[in-house]
Formats: sequence, structure tokens, C-alpha cells
Amino acid sequence: MKISFGQTPDGGATHLHTLQNARGFRADIADYGGTVVKLFAPDRHGQLADVVLGFEGVADYAAHSPYFGCIVGRVGNRIAGGRFSLDGRDYILAQNNSPAGLPCCLHGGIEGFHKKVWRATPVASSPGPALQLTYRSPDGEEGFPGNLDVTVSYTVTADNALRIDYVATTDRATPVNLTNHSYFNLAGEGAGPIGGHVVSLQASRYTPVNAGMIPLGHLAPVAGTPLDFTLPHPIGERIDQPHEQLQFGVGYDHNFAIDRGAAPDDEPVLAATVHEPKSGRVMEVLTTEPGVQFYTGNFLDGSFAAKRGQVYRQRHGFCLETQHFPDSPNQPAFPSTILRPGATLRSTTIYRFSTR
Repeated sequence: MKISFGQTPDGGATHLHTLQNARGFRADIADYGGTVVKLFAPDRHGQLADVVLGFEGVADYAAHSPYFGCIVGRVGNRIAGGRFSLDGRDYILAQNNSPAGLPCCLHGGIEGFHKKVWRATPVASSPGPALQLTYRSPDGEEGFPGNLDVTVSYTVTADNALRIDYVATTDRATPVNLTNHSYFNLAGEGAGPIGGHVVSLQASRYTPVNAGMIPLGHLAPVAGTPLDFTLPHPIGERIDQPHEQLQFGVGYDHNFAIDRGAAPDDEPVLAATVHEPKSGRVMEVLTTEPGVQFYTGNFLDGSFAAKRGQVYRQRHGFCLETQHFPDSPNQPAFPSTILRPGATLRSTTIYRFSTR
């Protein structure tokens, strides 16, 4: 099903596409930003609720969305100083974020992929109904080199999962780090604080950051810190401890290195599990990516009305953004984000829902 989602500030038409399986599990996806606008999952009693934060129309996403549900790129997360060097040439990007007064380029810049209208094509697939989104990022857009062709496919599967497949090619070497930035509340969007959600991460190491939220360039063990989710912990249990890393992020806003073991690079492995005890909803995150950014909505401030007039305040939603590591173009020890002509980027992330 396809309906109007309103007009962009420059008058462009946008649409909302619905994907649904036989059990009622449903995703509503906008061609604006490739945004997951609504995601309906059942609780332990079979009652469906929308579990992602967002808005009812495109105007609000264009005006003040903190990346709700969108595709972020060309490079998700932060690039220190808004600059990098590649093959002997320096590239200057927007400085659209400055934690602790230290500027960086965040999520692809001022007009990143989250503010583009993607070409949307419904697709019939064996796993379930799908929507294929395509976008060409032209050479020089937001300061990045090369024409980058991106295809993102959303699929709703029979086992109540939202599968996201990313494919990208380029005609010049360029950094690429694509992810989805959905904010989840498994009690239902608008249900309030997410501190009671119980999280486990398949990650024994993380990338510690400076006050500007830029990685220091090495991996550190989570053991003995409030960032250790190798065993399940409620989000709110340790989030306000006086730990330097939590103070930098005003909560959790960190990249965790997934313990992939011997799994092939193209095999999605379990990265995270989240359980909301009251509803019984469980979300598992599987991915081919090496990292996942766990963010606890620390900067939601109640300054705008969202769906149904709800107001989202600090820590009313959390993100699990599968990704390569932040600032990778400037960090030679990290897995490379450089895509070159003749190569194809392929990445898969699965958000799978169940109950207990």
C-alpha cells in the first residue's frame, strides 16, 4: 500500500509504503530519508504497538527530526573535524555537530541521505514483501568524492523481522558507512523512559571516545565498566554512574565491536538483544557489520510534538545502529570504510521481534 506522506519544504511529493506479513507485523516506510516511520510488533498477548519514535508527516521530519528512523550516509556517525585525507587529497566536510565544543561531521553532513527523497519500488520477494529504495549521491555532495549509487531494501519477513540490505558502488574512492537510525521503545512509542529495557550486547570491547565523542583509535575491554552488556542489564541500572565515558555521552552513545568470531563477513551474527519486561517484547539485532552504536536518546528534550501529539524526552528511545566504527576515515587501525571503483559494498542488518 502507498499513500501520500506530504510535501518537502521545496514542494516535492513524498509517499509512505506499508509492508506487512500474515501475522500483522508491519513496517511503514517513507521514501523521504528511507525512513522507518512506524513498526508494529506484537506483545506477549498478541497486541500490536508501534515501537519506533517518529512523526506523522514529512514536514516534521524535515523541520526537526533527530534522525528518527532514517538511512544515514554517506558516512554515518562522526568524522573528526569534518575532514579526512584519501589517496593524497584532503576533503573538507560540514561541521554540523560539536560535542564539548569539538566540531565534527555527523551522519553525512547538513543534507545527508536522511533528507533525500529516494526512488521507491515495491518488490515481491520470497522472504516477504519488500521495498527497494535507490539514490545517487553525486560527486562532491557534502564534500565527499565520487558518484555513489546506493540501494537499500527493506523486507518484512514471515518471522516478524525487518531486514535491511544495503548495496553501494562508486566511480571514485570514497568512504561509505550506511546505517539505519531508528529509535526504539519496545513498550510502544510515547510510553516514556526506556530505563527498564534489558540489553545484552555481543561485544567484549568498545571504542572509547574523547569529550568530542571521537574514538581514541583503539579498542578497550568493557569488563569492569558500566559499558559491559555481555550479560543482560537494564539500560537505567548504571547509566548515571560517574564514569568518564558516560559523562561524555550524557549516557550511552558508544560504538561496540561485535564479537563475530569466525563468522564470514557476509553472515549476519547476533549483535544485541533487548527485552522489555512489561510487554514481553524482545528485539534481536543481527548484522554483517563489525560494530553497533548503542545510543540512549540522551538529547531528546521534549521540544517538539511527535506522533499523536506525544512528547519525547531524554531517554524515551534507544538506537542500535549497526555500522563500521566512527571516524574510520581518520583511524587506520579501524576496519576500512573506503569503497573503490569496481568493488561493491554489501551489508545486511536484521531487527527480529519475538516475545517472552
